[in-house]
Amino acid sequence: MNGSSSLLQVWQMPSSSTLLRRSIFYKGLFSVPKKIMYPTFCFCKQMQTTVYENVRGSYISTVVTKQTSKIKEKAAAPLEAIGAFQKLPMVMPSFDILYSALRKAKRISPTKGIASVAKRERNRGAKQLDALMKELAIPLRTYKENFPDKRNLHPYERSLIELTFGDGNYEEVLGKVDALRKKVVSVGKEHASLCAKSLTKREAEERLSEGMKIIEELFNREGKVVDALLNVAKTLRAMPVVDLETPTLCLVGAPNVGKSSLVRLLSTGKPEVCNYPFTTKGILMGHITLSYQNFQVTDTPGLLRRHDEDRNNLEKLTLAVLSHLPTAVLYVHDLSGECGTSPSDQFVIYREIRERFPDHLWLDVVSKCDLLQESPVVFITDNGSIDHLELARYREVGPDGALRVSVKSEVSIDELKCRAHELLLSQSTRIKNQKNNQESPEVPS
Repeated sequence: MNGSSSLLQVWQMPSSSTLLRRSIFYKGLFSVPKKIMYPTFCFCKQMQTTVYENVRGSYISTVVTKQTSKIKEKAAAPLEAIGAFQKLPMVMPSFDILYSALRKAKRISPTKGIASVAKRERNRGAKQLDALMKELAIPLRTYKENFPDKRNLHPYERSLIELTFGDGNYEEVLGKVDALRKKVVSVGKEHASLCAKSLTKREAEERLSEGMKIIEELFNREGKVVDALLNVAKTLRAMPVVDLETPTLCLVGAPNVGKSSLVRLLSTGKPEVCNYPFTTKGILMGHITLSYQNFQVTDTPGLLRRHDEDRNNLEKLTLAVLSHLPTAVLYVHDLSGECGTSPSDQFVIYREIRERFPDHLWLDVVSKCDLLQESPVVFITDNGSIDHLELARYREVGPDGALRVSVKSEVSIDELKCRAHELLLSQSTRIKNQKNNQESPEVPS
């Protein structure tokens, strides 16, 4: 029996042979059919087992092929949960790695019991060169193995890497670190082998000194990639951590409309507040605790009126948050003309974002209401003839149902907090319902 095969079942099968017997009572021959039963074995490399699952009180049978399930498990590499940047290994500066490796390698002693001076010296040299090679290569291999593969990251974190470092730069740095490791291993093995073949003590000492010098020069020359990886790790660890199960309020709008001021007012976040565009240089996170429940508030870079291919990386960060995170949206409008983006352009941006993300919960806020004038603000670049009724209404009061607020004079701030709290509670309910739907699949008919 083949050890890799599994016995499926055993049964008996009738033989096709028929015995001819001579009767003692009758002349001639006649056939007497007689079945001879042979045990027949059937083997199969796959074992099928019936598994019963309890789904909503009913037991449903499911055929599981063990070999097939193992293949599927290997093929399907699960995406990492959000928060991979906080698990990055600590990267040492290249100078510290080299200094530590040289110090440890020079402490290596020759193997005890070698009587010949020449043999003892070449043994010491080969061991020190091998130790130096390993002390340099092991940290580089650790970095390469423990930095996540971008393809397995959450889409939000993948977008952060691409928009922060540029497309392909993250993989390029990791590739250069691994290339340096391979060079160190190759050069270290070569010179350790040469040192081990030395015929005299002086030759062994010279080859040891030469090997140490060449490896040190190699690492000094190309070790800058390690420092580049150190900067990558620092940047990624500084990224705000987003909890996907905690309701998040995302403030969106054109640059300098007052998003950062509202984040400071609504949460613990302290973004920079200045009177110039693109004050927000990245995704900033704050937190709120209301009725013993925690919520997240995020400030995003402003959006300008232009096509996606013309947007800068700051604007793409905002779109990445809206695309990949389950957030409620607090959209901020500034109709006072102080932000630098005309109400007409804000109207176009707002309509585009609202149509692109229709499934997000939404709250519109008109900021700086204490600066609003009786007549709507019209920029020189705007078309003087107003033939768009919706745009004309937007210039006067903003979107339908928008809340007018002022951080400076504290107009409607309490109402804003209440409505933001209601929006976050609705977002919390939506997250719980989505989680329950994922954990309770429908019973197949």
